[in-house]
Amino acid sequence: MADRPILIAGGGIGGLALACGLSQRGHRVLVFEKAAEFGEIGAGIQLGPNAFHAFDFLGVGDAAREMAVYIDNLRLMDAITGQEITRVPLDEGFRKRMGNPYAVVHRGELHGVFLKACQESPLVELRTESTVVGYDQNDEDVSAILADGTRHRGVALIGADGLWSNIRKQMLDDGMPRVSGHTTYRSVIPVEDMPEELRWNAATLWAGPRCHIVHYPLSGWKLFNLVVTYHNDAPEPVAGKPVSHEEVRRGFEHVHPTARQIIDKGRNWKLWVLCDRDPVSRWVDGRVALLGDAAHPMLQYFAQGACMAMEDAVCLAAEFGADGGEVEERLAFYQDKRRLRTARVQLQSREIGQHVYHPEGTHAELRNAIMSAKTAEEWYDTIEWLYGTTGLEGAVSSRRN
Repeated sequence: MADRPILIAGGGIGGLALACGLSQRGHRVLVFEKAAEFGEIGAGIQLGPNAFHAFDFLGVGDAAREMAVYIDNLRLMDAITGQEITRVPLDEGFRKRMGNPYAVVHRGELHGVFLKACQESPLVELRTESTVVGYDQNDEDVSAILADGTRHRGVALIGADGLWSNIRKQMLDDGMPRVSGHTTYRSVIPVEDMPEELRWNAATLWAGPRCHIVHYPLSGWKLFNLVVTYHNDAPEPVAGKPVSHEEVRRGFEHVHPTARQIIDKGRNWKLWVLCDRDPVSRWVDGRVALLGDAAHPMLQYFAQGACMAMEDAVCLAAEFGADGGEVEERLAFYQDKRRLRTARVQLQSREIGQHVYHPEGTHAELRNAIMSAKTAEEWYDTIEWLYGTTGLEGAVSSRRN
């Protein structure tokens, strides 16, 4: 494989994470990004311990740790009563149990960590304004076909081109993403604009009927990330549309004034209609494979979209770092290692939205009773499958090692 690069369609977090992992294992990589420059749209994201497991494997652990904000708790609040339902402490006991910390970070800063690592690697070539629209392949190699008609040959092609993946469209032709009907509005504000009594060092979620509100600090406590979601039966996908404050507030008139004031502090709100897909059993076509949202787009409710993409990158890099095996075999094994874990996150993300974040009445009372009764250790037992080291160990294990 030394004479041909591994091709990656998409220069987001997943694509660049894979480029880092492959280059560290001696592979040439060519990344195609459709935009005029590399960057990320959005604001804050949460990084579970499994993200830090991946950072270390991908060679960016120190840089990622430097820009992260380490929070003390995950807090779940009742958006109707204004009372705390439960909290999960993220202290030394949590870190010892999971093997790494929990943190929050600006999406652009995280993307920048991977971009810098790729720019510094002599094995990674980055190309902008290069939309991969399809592929063809034979027994020797695969060609990425760009929008301008040019072709680039490689040993493998990885579709890390997101929810609207052209690679997935050719491979599976499974139609449009599933529109959830949930609309998310995002804003980032200076920390001094956040109500002082709510400047908690926590990832906080206010759960209410058909809606919820999330906030946490960013960028060394210079900013606060605000994310509010309303189940308004939105019929069509929308991404990054600027909206008025009045439109955002419309879905939250029924929540407690303490929670509602968070919305009043937001500025420059932008709207996304959330979409995902059902899990599928096939991500691979010969020398072509899908990664991240192209393979398993999920709702935001587990805060695991970027984390799952980085785990995919770890698994693929490990496969291409192992001795022996044809390209097709490596990709098929990657698919088999990742498919059920990501399917679980996809499906449970839907369930959390319905049964934890958005219920009302007796359903919400039952949620509060069950969740408030759990101890910290019981919470750790519940979430260890996702955050613990076993997930990464499964990603990097190889039948050839």
